[in-house]
Amino acid sequence: MNIVETNLKGCFVIEPNVYLDRRGSFYESYNKLKLEKKLGKEINFVQDNCSISKKGVLRGLHFQKGKYAQAKLISVIKGEALDVAVDLRKESPTFGKHFKIVLSGDDNKMLFIPRGMAHGFLSLSNETHFSYKCDNYYNKQSEVGIIYNDSSLKIDWNFPKNDLILSDKDLLLPNFNLLF
Repeated sequence: MNIVETNLKGCFVIEPNVYLDRRGSFYESYNKLKLEKKLGKEINFVQDNCSISKKGVLRGLHFQKGKYAQAKLISVIKGEALDVAVDLRKESPTFGKHFKIVLSGDDNKMLFIPRGMAHGFLSLSNETHFSYKCDNYYNKQSEVGIIYNDSSLKIDWNFPKNDLILSDKDLLLPNFNLLF
C-alpha cells in the first residue's frame, strides 16, 4: 500500500497493492495500523456511506462543523468520479485551496480527507458506486456546504455546466466568502 500526502496537509492518496490472477483481483481497502502510522494519530471510523450516481451528478461541497466534523476515507467501487477536497482549516497554510483526483473502480485509489475539509464529487460514469468511511456520525444540524462553482475556489470540474445534475439543496449552498 502506497500512501502519499497531497498538496493539502493531512489529505492523502492511498494506492493499494492489487493482486490479479485468473479468478479476478484482491486488494486491502483499509488497514487501520498502516493509515494511523502515516497520519501519526488514531482514527476510528464509525459510519460507512454509499451512493450510486449517474453521469453528471455533482454532490457537494459538503462538510460537518464543530464537534460533528468528519474525516473520510473515500473510494469508488464501480465507475469513475472526480473527487474534490477543500481545506477549511483557517490555521492551515493551504486554507481555501483544493485538491482533486479521479477515483476509479479500475485503479482502486482512495482519498483520506481529514476533519476540517469540505468534500464533493462528480460522477463521470453512467453509474458510479461511491463509498466512504467517516470517523464521526452524521448530524443534520451540523451540515454545511459551499456552492460547487464558487469563484474564489477556482475548481475546474472539467464537465459541461449544462450537463451537471445537482440537488436543489446543493444549488442553494452559500459562497466560501460568506462562511469564512
